[in-house]
Amino acid sequence: MTEYRIDDLARAAGTTTRNVRGYQDRGLLPRPVRRGRIAIYTDAHLARLKVINDLLKRGFTIRHISDFLSGIQRGDNLAEVLGLEEVMAEPWSTATSTTVAADELKDLLNSGNPAHFQRLIEFGLIEPHGPNTDHPDRYTILDQETVTAYGRLVKLGVPLSGILDVHGRLDRQMATVAETVISAGRRGITEGRSDGWLPRTTAESEWATELLSEMRRAGSISAHNALDRALDRDLARQLNEYLGRARQSSSPPAE
Repeated sequence: MTEYRIDDLARAAGTTTRNVRGYQDRGLLPRPVRRGRIAIYTDAHLARLKVINDLLKRGFTIRHISDFLSGIQRGDNLAEVLGLEEVMAEPWSTATSTTVAADELKDLLNSGNPAHFQRLIEFGLIEPHGPNTDHPDRYTILDQETVTAYGRLVKLGVPLSGILDVHGRLDRQMATVAETVISAGRRGITEGRSDGWLPRTTAESEWATELLSEMRRAGSISAHNALDRALDRDLARQLNEYLGRARQSSSPPAE
């Protein structure tokens, strides 16, 4: 996670340090972590500032923004709530990550080919670390389950290059599925309203939050189960085809 000092945070958000301190005083922005005399901000602060800036540009007042953010979530941790845009942008993926030495990752995947590692980086599966960008000394595995599963396939003799080819095709096809699901959610929020609508009351905020949560849940379940059914169907089809060819190849030649 990126860390910022207050000047850097304000610059990245397109605002001023005075505004940052003002938002903190009003409870719109979480307090930074202190390291001695230095205040450290994170991507969470930057995301909140971008939400506030966007709402101000749309004509909301600071009071409106405060009510809006407070209506998103009730509880003791209101300072951590980033607003409706943050709810919509909350990651769907629950993949776990871990950091390993470069040699450990090479052993897991049985490959030191830079082209393989570059593809893994482009797919968002790993992230290099270290002063030498050409030969990183460690990597963060961003999707531990997937990379470990690929490692097991490699150990069984499946070429890593072939695995990455399949991953790339699947990634592109999943992008189409994701667009379908997210577009449906967007239409659900804007039904009977203009695109870009934002709630202005507590009741509207609570409704939008609940709707988004339920649509996320329904979309995830539907997509997951649809993929499972498709895998079952195609497995049955290809298994039947494979066994048919096996029977033909094992049949004795006609006399």
